[in-house]
Amino acid sequence: MRIIRDYQYVEAADRGASVAIGNFDGVHLGHQSVIDLARAAAPDAPLGVLTFEPHPREFFAPDAPPFRLMGPEARASQLAKLGVERLYQLNFNAQLASLTPEAFARSVIAEGLGLQHVVVGADFCFGKGRAGTAQDMQAFGADMGFGVTVAPLLETSDATVSSTAIRTALSEARPRDAAAMLGHWHRIEGPVIGGEQRGRELGYPTANMSIDGLHPPAFGVYAVLVDVLEGPHKGRYQGAASLGVRPMFGENRANLETFIFDFSGDLYGTHVSVALVDHLRGEEKFDSLDALITQMDADCTRARSILAAL
Repeated sequence: MRIIRDYQYVEAADRGASVAIGNFDGVHLGHQSVIDLARAAAPDAPLGVLTFEPHPREFFAPDAPPFRLMGPEARASQLAKLGVERLYQLNFNAQLASLTPEAFARSVIAEGLGLQHVVVGADFCFGKGRAGTAQDMQAFGADMGFGVTVAPLLETSDATVSSTAIRTALSEARPRDAAAMLGHWHRIEGPVIGGEQRGRELGYPTANMSIDGLHPPAFGVYAVLVDVLEGPHKGRYQGAASLGVRPMFGENRANLETFIFDFSGDLYGTHVSVALVDHLRGEEKFDSLDALITQMDADCTRARSILAAL
């Protein structure tokens, strides 16, 4: 998959794509249906996604609480799995934000990227002040020479699939409900960072990862699937992970600590993807380290049982 970041400097081979447009936070089933429509609309054209980095919400409200389901690397990885060939990950800045809907359609879609077809959701808004609608995009396409498909909102048996609904499920410790809307397990992805090695001292060495910038799922202990994405230990594993601030050990920045079953090796600096399968319990403060270790033993036994049934 090729990543293009500037609509003003595009190689000829990257023009003429059929793309789905949106932020694609989570790459959930609704997003996947839009991508499928882009694939079907022009099967001979490169399949693409047009998105923005940083997320426009981060650009306009940089001090707002973290809300993203996945960072740009994890999003790109998931899009590549869906067969996306061109990721137009445009730099979202003051210049791009100032474009009127018509200027965006002309300067970015028609002239800059030279797109053949675009697919947008029924609730899509674009341009300065989010003034443009999906219907406006259809009118611009007819005038400027690119096709436009408006995708209906996708609904499950319970609710409309959306990033907001997925965040709610994760906040309420319902990772399987989130996965049902995502079409895949919710994952936290990134490099393994150095910790204080308390887990090693307790007999449970962990791979520690930052969750900075991401919407925090419910704190507590999870049964997890672990993909080591690179290096000599590359592969899929199972484990149990603690997400939270570690109240046994004072005030700490929230992170994810994963104990990988039946694993031995150094993962520092290695990119890892951890899928949250089941929430086992909330975060607790124990009276003693022995009590904590006893609970960790029970957590791992339960996690192994859950993961064996997948």
